[in-house]
Amino acid sequence: MSRETALISCLILRASTIVGRIEAACLMLTDQVVFHKMSPNETLFLESTNKIYKDDISNTSFVNFQIWDFPGQIDFFEPAFDSDMIFTGTGALIFVIDAQDDYMEALKRLHQTVSRAYRVNTAIRFEVFIHKVDGLLDDHKIETQRDIHQRANDDLADVGLEQIHLSFYLTSIYDHSIFEAFSKVVQKLIPQLPTLENLLNIFISNSGIEKAFLFDVVSKIYIATDSSPVDMQSYELCCDMIDVVIDISCIYGLREDCGGNVGGGGGSAYDKDSMAIIKLNNTTVLYLKEVTRFLTLVCILREDNFERKGLIDYNFHCIRNAIHEVFEVQIDIPMLNTPEMPDGKAFVHNGLLE
Repeated sequence: MSRETALISCLILRASTIVGRIEAACLMLTDQVVFHKMSPNETLFLESTNKIYKDDISNTSFVNFQIWDFPGQIDFFEPAFDSDMIFTGTGALIFVIDAQDDYMEALKRLHQTVSRAYRVNTAIRFEVFIHKVDGLLDDHKIETQRDIHQRANDDLADVGLEQIHLSFYLTSIYDHSIFEAFSKVVQKLIPQLPTLENLLNIFISNSGIEKAFLFDVVSKIYIATDSSPVDMQSYELCCDMIDVVIDISCIYGLREDCGGNVGGGGGSAYDKDSMAIIKLNNTTVLYLKEVTRFLTLVCILREDNFERKGLIDYNFHCIRNAIHEVFEVQIDIPMLNTPEMPDGKAFVHNGLLE
């Protein structure tokens, strides 16, 4: 396992489908947009799913996800499934609810899932994505989130499980809200987060930088930022910058014998020499530099402060080395509760008893 890869176990479920109608899987659309760079418009051509869908997000990303999509007609608490194996090694469970449909049945399913999973693993984090909010008015979004939040917590309190904390996010694949939500989930699962935030605070205060994000290049999830509030517009600018850098590198920056992969070592679209500067027409500068083969640091600063580029580069060299040292401890940490073959290699069991 690479030293800069975070070992994060995350199980993602979507809500039940409505009886008599099979809908497109919210999760599959989300997965394709966030982790496979599919444009939202392309997801219109994806087929609906009526079986278990599993996607391993590893080797090409700092974030090591295992995503399982359980359609509504499949009950993974049936005896045919080993629910203990599924939930014991899970760091976070993301439950996706379609905000544009009647979510009463979905809330019932959420309650069953959370209460049973908590009995298996009390350390699991429960995250609820209220998805497809792009089709709702702002007032309706807020009201929907409030209603789902109230009903879900009341259901848990009725059975004496008020100690379970549910986090709620309004998401859509047509803006950056889905990336922001995934970022918040991933940050909760990174034990080094306070250290990373402290490093970024020191870096920006000594470099004249207004905001700094530490991004996973492949997914555009930011795994850490400084303590100043996150402005959604600034985050979107940084995400767009990463796309521009990767796309231009794929077209002009590769040798003919290279495959154009991201973070894949020598000759890839993103490597140790990756660096970019974008000057906006409002005297703002975006500055991107490689940290590891999976991580990049994107900074936002004023143009007059960028005149001290030498100081910024020196401070960047210091924080880059510090981040490498922070993640060196990952080398000796085994994958949490992952079943292994006799030769030590992990295998996927899909939760089914054989």
